[in-house]
Amino acid sequence: MGSRTVWGQISRTYFFVVQWMSISMAVIMYNKWILAYFGFPYPLALTMWHMLFCSTVAFLLVRVLRVVKSVNMSARDYRRRVLPIGALYAASLWLSNSAYIHLSVSFIQMTKALMPGLVYMIGVFMRTEKYTLKVTLNMLVIAIGVGIAAYGEVNFVMIGVVEQLSSLVFEAVRLMLVQVLINSQGLTMNPIQSLYYVSPACFMCLSIPFVALELPVLLEVQHWDLNPWVLVGNAFTAFALNLAVFLLIGKTSALTMNIAGVIKDWMLIGMSTTVFAAPVTQLNIAGYFVAFMSVCFYNHAKLQAMKRANKDQIKNSKEDNEVAIVVPKDSSR
Repeated sequence: MGSRTVWGQISRTYFFVVQWMSISMAVIMYNKWILAYFGFPYPLALTMWHMLFCSTVAFLLVRVLRVVKSVNMSARDYRRRVLPIGALYAASLWLSNSAYIHLSVSFIQMTKALMPGLVYMIGVFMRTEKYTLKVTLNMLVIAIGVGIAAYGEVNFVMIGVVEQLSSLVFEAVRLMLVQVLINSQGLTMNPIQSLYYVSPACFMCLSIPFVALELPVLLEVQHWDLNPWVLVGNAFTAFALNLAVFLLIGKTSALTMNIAGVIKDWMLIGMSTTVFAAPVTQLNIAGYFVAFMSVCFYNHAKLQAMKRANKDQIKNSKEDNEVAIVVPKDSSR
């Protein structure tokens, strides 16, 4: 019975990992195809469509079907906590989707190795992370590795690189604000609740640049030769990714997701060269390998620090129990 239980847990873990990796890669390849090959090079419109779809489905699940409970957030808290996060998320999604028009999927995945360094730098600035020389040097090596990969990129387009790097910066700031404005205040939301609150804010923020940049162009299009079901399927896949993230973290752990993400990045680099014939040079691989190893070292160091912190916490709690004073009953009674 014990071995069956263990194998059952391992099977479930692999199932949720493979499910998340498959949907995540599908969303990335799907977005690249729509924006660069399908004839719909409008990242703002596509991102707004995703947010509208997610907002609608989340509203049905929370308010109509009541499958998920609402957090009952006040209007004041929504303006102070959700709107800033929604604005940053909108900017991050818009710019990252814009980068798919100019850059290959493989090179975009390589630049994502910079995310730990950006989160660390912004965390130090916002005083949620402690500055250490060891971590700083680790982040410098990651940056050098990505720089080597960029130097070896055949289809290097500056505007795409600026869009992608800006997207990473906005995403790193968003992650810090989630920690400061949401998690530190004791609010916990699953992905459906997050979509219910954040997606409408994201949609509103995207509508401002959309009206100025893409709406005039779209109004001039005389004939659309598009299959609407392609866009519906794309939005559904994006929504399914949020559910896959919830199931993966809920059934396994965030660490499992990070490890699976590293494997997913390498798989996407290979898929990009196969599906879209995106060239990957030896310098690309060498630079990304340097960044990849540095990211692994950073994640390993953080994991060890978490384990030491947990051991210290357990040790302190045991010591507190050992020195606890037992007050005797009053014998005069």
